[in-house]
Amino acid sequence: MNKTLPLMQREWLQHRFAWALLVLVPLGLALLLLSVGQIEFDSAWGEHTAPQRSLWLSTIALLATTVVIFLVVGVTSLFITFGLARRDHGDRSIEFWLSLPISHSQSLAVPLLVHLVLVPAAALLAGLAGGYVLSLLLVTRFVGLGDWFALPWGSIAPATMAFTLRLAAGLPLAMMWLSPLILLAMLANALLRRWGVPVLAVALGVGSGVLQGVFGFHGLSETLLRLVRGAGLSLAGASGEGVSLDDEKSPDMVLSHLPGWALQDFGAALQNLADPVFVGGLAVSAALFAVLVAWRTRGASSGH
Repeated sequence: MNKTLPLMQREWLQHRFAWALLVLVPLGLALLLLSVGQIEFDSAWGEHTAPQRSLWLSTIALLATTVVIFLVVGVTSLFITFGLARRDHGDRSIEFWLSLPISHSQSLAVPLLVHLVLVPAAALLAGLAGGYVLSLLLVTRFVGLGDWFALPWGSIAPATMAFTLRLAAGLPLAMMWLSPLILLAMLANALLRRWGVPVLAVALGVGSGVLQGVFGFHGLSETLLRLVRGAGLSLAGASGEGVSLDDEKSPDMVLSHLPGWALQDFGAALQNLADPVFVGGLAVSAALFAVLVAWRTRGASSGH
């Protein structure tokens, strides 16, 4: 029996409707607004040819939709994760899961994998697919349907896929950077219920402020900033080179640069893992995970 599959199926059955809404509602609103809303372009817009305008609109639609859907689903999954430790205790479903040959560590690790990695990665693909729909709408409305079909899809498709794969590849790295904070929030929620995350946020904010103002110690605030910054650079920007869309760069240049940038940027993100803060964060995360497993085991045995 595959011990991981039942846990993954549980997450799908419990959250599939919410996941669908998180993807379809933003896309539906975007389709509605772009269909009937007014969009103003600057004076330089008229200087571009029809193929250039089509390429601009398609590139922006594809990249922006992918990022927005990824952020919406990713942030929501993050907040769902905070309540995973106590979820099975509220409705006594922990008794059912104890009847299966699944350990407490698996019961925590698999939902973490689903919500922090698999769901945001799926959101990237959904956002990319939605971006193609929005690009069709934008180009058809402001240029023409034939111009959309005439776009250089042989360059657009590899470039946008490279950008999506860059985010997907950096996602596990970003979650490892943030793992001490995520697991600490889960533990706070397990101990303090709904007040756990607010209390933790206040404690970290006040604690870092007191340490800086009274003792002149900046270690806590700097560590928190380095964890967050490391997570952000794991997704994009680790190489120090960004991807910008402006009048000085044609969409053709941006598209041709994306695959090489994605590979170089991911390599730089891997090099950042040598940071002592990252290594120390993983050690802290392992300890916090062990504490969460012990808490779950004790709570299950006591019936709470």
